[in-house]
Amino acid sequence: MQRTIYLLSIALLLPFAAVVAQQQHQDQITVENLSISKKADRLSITFDLNLDGLHLDKNNLLVVTPQILSAEGEKSVNLEPLAIKGSLRSKILDRPFTWKGKPDLPLAPERQVVRKNGTAQSLHYEITTPFDEWQRKAQLLLKTEVIGCADCRASEPDKKLADKLVADRFEPRYRISYIVPEVEEVKQRSETYSAHLNYAVGKSELLPNFGNNASELAKVDGIVTELKGDNDLTITDFTISGYASPEGSEQSNMLLSQKRAEAFAAYIEKKYGYPHSNFKVKWFGEDWKGLREAVAASSLSNREAILQVIDSEPSLDARDAKLKAIDNSVTYKRLLDEFYPPLRRNDYSIAFVSRAFNVEESSKMIKSRPKLLSLNEMFLVAETYEVDSPQYREVFDIAARTFPESVIANLNVAVSELRANNPDAALARLQKIEENADTWNLMGVAHTMKGNTTQAKELFDRAARAGHAEAKHNLEQLEQYIKDSI
Repeated sequence: MQRTIYLLSIALLLPFAAVVAQQQHQDQITVENLSISKKADRLSITFDLNLDGLHLDKNNLLVVTPQILSAEGEKSVNLEPLAIKGSLRSKILDRPFTWKGKPDLPLAPERQVVRKNGTAQSLHYEITTPFDEWQRKAQLLLKTEVIGCADCRASEPDKKLADKLVADRFEPRYRISYIVPEVEEVKQRSETYSAHLNYAVGKSELLPNFGNNASELAKVDGIVTELKGDNDLTITDFTISGYASPEGSEQSNMLLSQKRAEAFAAYIEKKYGYPHSNFKVKWFGEDWKGLREAVAASSLSNREAILQVIDSEPSLDARDAKLKAIDNSVTYKRLLDEFYPPLRRNDYSIAFVSRAFNVEESSKMIKSRPKLLSLNEMFLVAETYEVDSPQYREVFDIAARTFPESVIANLNVAVSELRANNPDAALARLQKIEENADTWNLMGVAHTMKGNTTQAKELFDRAARAGHAEAKHNLEQLEQYIKDSI
């Protein structure tokens, strides 16, 4: 009879034990007011642990440990735990002596509480911990462990509080655009050449068969004839410039350069049938600049002495006299023989208007005759290629080489370099042209790529204040990025 009652009692208790086993302590507590924030390299976590529904045996101790677990599960950080003590367990833990298996709970008072079953209770949790970048995608878990006696511990399943601790790092999207050049209604171009013609001493008459004039005039004839016969362009005018070498007086050389320039202009006018109104004649006298450049590039033993005379003596006639005085005119004779003749020349520029070309024609000419094209025609050629392809970028390089003074051509090359992740090359290009809002915006993007956020912000701000829409957007993107990094 007694055995039957005992077995019946076991049978009745088994379902109850199963219910208790299924009812985990973590299911009886709720997390409220969860807040996770990052500032610079610190992570702050706060929440309230609501214990209203928790029934804790008076002999038990419930240890709740927040854990940061990486998405891959390879890294983890256990934060300072919370302790919820049964009434009897609390008294035992408060006893001053120790024994084998006694839990060590060096927790602040606000991190622990004695559970009074059936009453409303909560624990406020607040902690700041070092932040590491891997924690952005990490989970926040609650690990619970029940200690029911000195040596008996039971871990419960983890409770997930957050799938991701911090939002993904803000990735700025900076705007940079190629500039479409305006259509050039009249494509005015010019080519400049030099004719080193020989004249009799002190004379200005152009003699075709004097000295090397025949070969020099043959070069001129070849250039003018080719341009005149080119159906793609129309010659509009000639600019003839006259220069003299420094021997003789400054006044006579100035007049000589004028007369020789006029004689050369008259020669072209007569030979090719252009009206006098198509010619502009300029004269510059002694070409000291050309002499200085030639001497500086030479291996003359007295090079520095010659340069010193040129740089320090303001009077041109006195300058020539001082050159003669160097080593009793030995050096001066060499200057007369080797350095002065090339200075006696006529530079001439031929201006012409190039006709308009369609895209197909421009594509064929982009490498062979780029100067006849406009920046707009070159841009349309680039548009026939895939954006940022080698062929696409090559067109902008050709445009900048053909029109090195063009701001738009250089800006587009800078954009090309930035899109190819070459900030240093872009900055080198931008520093050669005048500053404007477009330049500041692109320089700002280049500095963001180099990590110079302070400089970038200043440049974006300057361009935005000048009304540059892309710079305004880029400034907002940069500020958001900086804010996310703090």
